[in-house]
Amino acid sequence: MTRTLITGGAGFIGSWLAEALIAVGDDVIVLDDLSTGTRQNIAMLAAHPRFTLVIGDARHEATVAPLVAQADRIVHLAATVGVQLALNSPTQAIENTIMSAMSVLRAAAIHRRMVLLASTSEVYGRGDRVPFHEDDTLLFGAPTVGRWSYACAKLLDEFLAAAYAREYDVPVVIVRLFNTIGPRQRGEYGMVLPRFVAAARAGAPLYVYGDGRQTRSFCDVRDTVAALIGLLDTPDARGMVINVGNPEEISIHALAERVIDIAKSNSMIQFISYDVAYGVDPVMFEDIQRRSPDISKINRIIGWLPKFQLDDSLKYIFSSIS
Repeated sequence: MTRTLITGGAGFIGSWLAEALIAVGDDVIVLDDLSTGTRQNIAMLAAHPRFTLVIGDARHEATVAPLVAQADRIVHLAATVGVQLALNSPTQAIENTIMSAMSVLRAAAIHRRMVLLASTSEVYGRGDRVPFHEDDTLLFGAPTVGRWSYACAKLLDEFLAAAYAREYDVPVVIVRLFNTIGPRQRGEYGMVLPRFVAAARAGAPLYVYGDGRQTRSFCDVRDTVAALIGLLDTPDARGMVINVGNPEEISIHALAERVIDIAKSNSMIQFISYDVAYGVDPVMFEDIQRRSPDISKINRIIGWLPKFQLDDSLKYIFSSIS
C-alpha cells in the first residue's frame, strides 16, 4: 500500500486529489494550515481509516520532516492562492512559496522520497509563444510590478527542485498547472470562474477585468487529478517539467457570457479596470493576454488528454451547488 503526503491537501485541488488517491487504495496524509483550505473540503474523508489530517505549516521543517518520513511520496501543493493575495501580501506570498518548498525538498532528500511539486502557468510570464511549451524562454516584468512576485517565487521552487534532483538524487516531477476549475474552488482569492458562477446565481453583475479580450484555458479538476496521479505512478516522468491543462482557449468576456447562458441568469456583464478590481496602482499590475498549454509532453509520457470540455465543467459546477 502506498502512502502519499499532500501538502495543502485541504485546498481545492488537494482535496480532490486526496479523495481520488483514497479511492485507488492509497493511505493519504494531508498537511494544511487551513489558511485557505477548509475542513469542509475534506469532510467526506475525515472518518476514513486511511486518511490523516495534520494541521500545520508546510514552512516548518519540524512539522514536515516526520510526515515525509512516514510517506512513500509527496505532492507539494501548499502555496499562496491567487493573484489577489500575491498583490495584497507579496512578502507572505514569496516567503510561503519558497520556504514550504524548501522544507519539503530538504526532508525528501534526507528520507529519499519522491516529490511531485506543483508549479504554475504564471511562470510563463510575458511569453507570447502560444501554446506555452515547457522549454520556452521565460520573460517577466519589472520587480515593481506586483503580480510577477508569485511567478518568480514558483520559478525559484522549480530551480530548487531541479537542484535537489541533481545534487541529492531526489526523484522530482515539476508540474505547471494551468487554470483548474470545479466544485470547491473559491472566488475570494481572485479566481475568475467562482466569481462569475456566484454572481450569475445571485443575478448580480459579472465583473470582467480590463477589456475582456484576454484568453485563458480551463481544465476540469477531475482531469487535473487524473494527470497528477498518472505522473506520480510513472517513473519516466521524474526529472521533468510538465504542463497540465486544457488547451481550449476562451476570452474572459466569452466566459462570462457562457456562464450566464448555462445558469439561465439575468445578470449583466460589467467591465472594470484592473486598478479598481485589485485595489492597486495601475503600474503595479500587468495582465497576460493569452494563456494556453502545449500538452504534447504529458500526452507522450502517460497518454493523458483532458476528457472534459468547458461546458461539461460548467454544468458539473452548477449541478454540484445545492
